[in-house]
Amino acid sequence: MIRILLAEDDAVMREYLTRALERSGYAVSAVDRGTAALPLLETDSFDLLLTDIVMPEMDGIELAQKAQEIAPGMRVMFITGFAAVTLKAGSAMPNARILSKPFHLRDLVMEVDRLFDIGTANEFI
Repeated sequence: MIRILLAEDDAVMREYLTRALERSGYAVSAVDRGTAALPLLETDSFDLLLTDIVMPEMDGIELAQKAQEIAPGMRVMFITGFAAVTLKAGSAMPNARILSKPFHLRDLVMEVDRLFDIGTANEFI
């Protein structure tokens, strides 16, 4: 089973994303900030880091850079509602996917499916 580490500071969005991904067959560990994700990265193995970019304490770009040091093969996907931050993320992590808010849950699942070459998005809605 593909394991996803989700870092999202907005509680409603974190629950929403977790539920959608789990219904689509992914195992999700969710945290409310980047600094809470680091210990999990050091003790567990994840296939994907799905992180908001704008978060308190540590932004998603810094988290992704540290994550790549800890787990170099892990894929990264950013979610953000800020266009200017998207440009910064793209230059800091050129291989990462970026999904801009607002997005439909189906779009998120399709992007994750594409990352792992899964044929079609799982129907959860």
